Amino acid sequence: MGRDVGPVLVVVGLVAVLVGVLAWSGGLSWFGRLPGDIRIERDNVRVYVPWVSMLLVSVVVSILMSLFRR
Repeated sequence: MGRDVGPVLVVVGLVAVLVGVLAWSGGLSWFGRLPGDIRIERDNVRVYVPWVSMLLVSVVVSILMSLFRR
């Protein structure tokens, strides 16, 4: 590990705190309810398959990783 890892860990921590605050305050209530996400709710069974939400997360993380590599 070099000295480059420290600032990256700080940024990752700040992003995690920001996402946590958004989730706690209800700012991410739309996440998991996008068109294309599968929600099956029966009497005693609930199944959530957030395909589109995870695709969105994957695209955002890929963009961020490509920016960090440069």
